Amino acid sequence: MGRQQPLDLATVTAGDSGRPAAGRRRLGWPLVLTALAVLGILTATATGLRADGTFEAWEQAGVETSEAAELRLGYFGNLTHAPALVGTAEGFFAQEVGDTELSAQVFGSGPTAVEAMNAGTLDAAFVGPSPAINSYVQSGGESLAVVAGAASGGAQFVVAGDVAGEDDLAGRTLATPDFGGTQDVALRTWLAERGYAVDGDGERSVAITPMPNGQALQMLRQGQIDGGWLPQPWATRAVQEEGATVLVDERDLWEDGRFPTTVLVVRRDYLERHPETVQQLVRGLERSVAWLDAHEDDPVELAGTLNAALVEAGTEPLPQSTLIDALGALEWTVDPLTETYPALLADGVAAGTTQDASLEGLVDTRFLERLRPSAAEGADL
Repeated sequence: MGRQQPLDLATVTAGDSGRPAAGRRRLGWPLVLTALAVLGILTATATGLRADGTFEAWEQAGVETSEAAELRLGYFGNLTHAPALVGTAEGFFAQEVGDTELSAQVFGSGPTAVEAMNAGTLDAAFVGPSPAINSYVQSGGESLAVVAGAASGGAQFVVAGDVAGEDDLAGRTLATPDFGGTQDVALRTWLAERGYAVDGDGERSVAITPMPNGQALQMLRQGQIDGGWLPQPWATRAVQEEGATVLVDERDLWEDGRFPTTVLVVRRDYLERHPETVQQLVRGLERSVAWLDAHEDDPVELAGTLNAALVEAGTEPLPQSTLIDALGALEWTVDPLTETYPALLADGVAAGTTQDASLEGLVDTRFLERLRPSAAEGADL
């Protein structure tokens, strides 16, 4: 599941380098300089912004831009989407987009949210990186762009108490939120690296059944599945409520424990027509991340706000202790962690959920660079 040397995002394809059978991903912050520098060169003609927020390059190309009349935003009722939950509950997004009519819709998985974007019924969404990569590849780079990160970490492979370890998975049935989603790709890759035949035949076959996270918890309770690669708070709930154990914490598979769990994507045509509105949305996201960081040591208000937002998103509230434990596995950051995308692409290709392709232009850092000029120099966002 790891890759020894990450590649330039501007030219990467999944077949550009080898893959060890197992091990940690050797990706690190020094490579952010390279990735962002490459993206900066590729977009050099479009990085200037006037005071009114219109990209000069688009103006020069004759593209008429404006603030959007509406912004349709998607997110999940998971703690991995806490920046979206807070941004909606605290009004940060609505305040920043001003006169633009903001509507929010809750989705159960990244692939379904991306499908809505591709159908033109959603303008932006918080999703995992794998569905974003898949959509970008399938559309030849025309569908969407990643404009910011939101969360790192917060995904774990939890198994029932009778699973003895990673060598005791043959014949088991496991769950992920949706086929082609970020946790689904992670599980398929991890299993394949250990010689398991996913949804295949033979002595080391393992079945993966995509299902909503709440259903996975129920089926684990009933003994109908043996585990799952789940986002928070579902992984923590499986441990605390169902006696599951953590077989893999995905942070252990990445350099410094950092990998994108949730990113903010925008439909490409919307971004090109309404860069001002996208800038405002990213500013609202930055406020959400700052709020979460500021309330890290205030569990009462943190739990109250997030639980209210979870209920609004159709998810049941959590005991304060469960919520705080689940948040301990997460890091909030608007950094898209660009240097991880080569490995994510390779994982998707190996898992059979996407195709080999260039990811040039997938991550658009211009909006973050305007908020934080030092981001272009690789500073921690």
